[in-house]
Amino acid sequence: MSAKAQFLQKLQDNQPRTDTYASKGQADLATFCQRLGALQENTETWLAETGIRLITRHCALTEMLISNRAFTVPCFELHYENRVVKFTPVFLYGQGVTGCVDVTLAAGEPASALCRLFMRSAESQSWTYTPAHNPGGQRVAFDEEAFFTVIAPLLP
Repeated sequence: MSAKAQFLQKLQDNQPRTDTYASKGQADLATFCQRLGALQENTETWLAETGIRLITRHCALTEMLISNRAFTVPCFELHYENRVVKFTPVFLYGQGVTGCVDVTLAAGEPASALCRLFMRSAESQSWTYTPAHNPGGQRVAFDEEAFFTVIAPLLP
């Protein structure tokens, strides 16, 4: 996350909340959707004038800890030639983390996992990630540098 994005996020976090949610789960879900939107905007900025297409979609996210139903959340894909990197939300709550996104590369069959992003964790309030080859490893900051490291397989 850029210094500007971190600053704006911290500013927003410090503002009094005017939203009222029936539960912490609903508040976390709303925050997850907002942070996914901000991540998509950062991605658009980082990829400006590269020729890589960003396609916005909506995905279903089922979170059994909130209710027994699916929620619509933002997701997006990066397209380059015949290759696609997908950012797909998979769960809201996990052990020590809130808001998980799988990042996968589709360049034929089967798709391959690149990393998992976490909106918030015990270590950080900012986006962090673990590479797919080390899923139990330490989570590290997901910033512009990490973004380009993760999506490098998009290029043949």
